[in-house]
Amino acid sequence: MIRTYSTTIRRKEMDSVLTCMVDEKIGPGDLNVRFIQQIKAFFGCDGAIALRSPVSALKLALRALDFEAGGTVMISALAPAWHYEALKDLGYEVLVLDVDESTGLVNAEIVQRGINHGGRLLLLHESMGILPDMASLMSLNIPIIEDISKSAGALVPSYDEKESPLPPKKAGSFGVYSILCLEEHDVITAGGGAVLMAPGRREWIVLKKFADAISRIELLPDINCALALVQLKEFPKNEISRKEIFSLYQRACMSGKHKMFSRKNNPGELETVQTNDDAHTDGRTSLNLDYTSTMCAFPLVLSSAFKDVKHYAARKEIEVLQGYEDSVIALKQEELGETCIRANSLFLRCALFPLYPRLTHSHIEKIVKVLSTLP
Repeated sequence: MIRTYSTTIRRKEMDSVLTCMVDEKIGPGDLNVRFIQQIKAFFGCDGAIALRSPVSALKLALRALDFEAGGTVMISALAPAWHYEALKDLGYEVLVLDVDESTGLVNAEIVQRGINHGGRLLLLHESMGILPDMASLMSLNIPIIEDISKSAGALVPSYDEKESPLPPKKAGSFGVYSILCLEEHDVITAGGGAVLMAPGRREWIVLKKFADAISRIELLPDINCALALVQLKEFPKNEISRKEIFSLYQRACMSGKHKMFSRKNNPGELETVQTNDDAHTDGRTSLNLDYTSTMCAFPLVLSSAFKDVKHYAARKEIEVLQGYEDSVIALKQEELGETCIRANSLFLRCALFPLYPRLTHSHIEKIVKVLSTLP
C-alpha cells in the first residue's frame, strides 16, 4: 500500500540524530541555537524560538501581543482542530469562519464579516501550501498570527511604487508573529514541536522578553533540532522533487471531472488544468502551475463521492485520505455545518493523494494512472 503521508527522512537525517544521541546531549542546547540561526537565515526573520509544542508557540504569541483575556480570535473552519481546542483552553472566544471554495482559505471579505461580528485577531492557517491575498488581509488592520506549517517556503511577488519587481516575500513575513509546526505531517518536521518567529526587530524585542523567561522544559530538545536542521537544509531539494511530482499529477487530472485548488494570486474559482506548450521544464511540458506555492500535498476536490474514489484507489494499493480530516469542521461539523457551508463541502469532497520525495518512479506512475482514470 502506498501511504498518503511519509516523512522524508534519509541517511543525513538519521546520521544527524544518531550523532546527537552519541554525544549524549539530547536536551535543549547548542543544536537548538543552531536551528534558530538557520531559521532566521531561511525565513529572513529577526528572531525566533523553538518550542516543544505548537500550543506553547500560540500561547507565547498571544502573550507577546498582549491580546485581551476572553477576546475573540478568528480561525478558518478548515484550520487544524488544535487551533480551536488550544484557544478554548486558553480562555479565548473563537469565531470560526467559512472559506473561499477556490482556495480553501479565508479571504479579506470573509474576515471583514468576522470583524463585524467581534473578531479582533486572525489566526491564519495557510493550508495545502497556498497563500491567500495577503495584501488585502493586511489592509484590514488587525493583528495576524500566521500558521505556516503547510506553506513554509511559499512566496508572494512584491513590487515597488514604480511596479518594478522586488525580492518576493516569504510565508511567515506577513503576520505579527508566525508559527511553524514541526509535527510528523508538516512540510518540515522535527518529529514534534514548533517554531515561533518574529519577522521584524520591533516584534522580536517584545517577544524576546517573554522568550527569555520561558522554562527550559518548554524548549525544543536538541534531538528534535538535529532532525529539523537537516530537514530545513534539504527543503529546497525536497521541494523541487515535490513540484515535479505535482506537475505530473496535475497533467493526469486534465481530462477528469475533478478540480484543483486555485494557486493564483487572484483566485476566483477551482482551477481547471490546461497545458502551456510554450514552456518546458526538464524536457517535459510545464503546466499552468504557480510555483510560488509550496507543494506539501496533492489535494483534489472531487465531483463524485469520496468513498468511491477512496475505494477505487485502494484497489490499486494507494491510500487516499480526506484532506481536512483533522480540521475544525471535522471536530464541530454538527455545530458548524450550516454556517460554514463551503468549508463543510470541501471537508466532504477534498481528497489527498500521496506526494513526497521518497515515492519511487513506479509508485508515481501508478498514482498518475489512477488520477487519470478516477471515477
